[in-house]
Amino acid sequence: MTLLSWPLWIAFALVLAGVYLSWTAGRLDRLHARIDAARAALDAQLLRRASVAQEVATSGIFDPAASMVLNQAAHAARQAEDEQREVAESELSQALRAVLGENDQVEAVREAPGGEDTVRELEAAVRRVPMARRFHNDAVRAARALRRHRTVRWFRLAGHAPFPLAFEMDDEPPAALTAAGH
Repeated sequence: MTLLSWPLWIAFALVLAGVYLSWTAGRLDRLHARIDAARAALDAQLLRRASVAQEVATSGIFDPAASMVLNQAAHAARQAEDEQREVAESELSQALRAVLGENDQVEAVREAPGGEDTVRELEAAVRRVPMARRFHNDAVRAARALRRHRTVRWFRLAGHAPFPLAFEMDDEPPAALTAAGH
């Protein structure tokens, strides 16, 4: 090898490393964008579920105590700050299971005027929340795995993006409601 070929090999290695770092940074950026989109979809599904639950609570179908429990949980879920959102959404899931835990309660909603549509909409909402949460948490898991790589940490490829956090909540739907949809 000549003296001139060493600088070429070093330049080639640096270009290769730069391409790899650029590709990794782009991948991380796409994962963060995917997290943002998944979080927006999750927020939309959670809002939809709370809105339908509040509609059911204020419909006059249930006794005042059950209506109040469901209405307060739905209102709290809609108004919760980010730090309290997981707890509020879990409490709404628990309230939905308590109020719509039996087939008779779902049938009472179904028999009310417009009840068939309400049951269908609520069933769709409680089914979509776990899916949206799973998509969000899968994107978070992928971004976390990439951010743990030494190369990403050493070269600070994540920039100033906050470390992604999973959304953990109780999202188990009422058994009677999901059985009514099938």
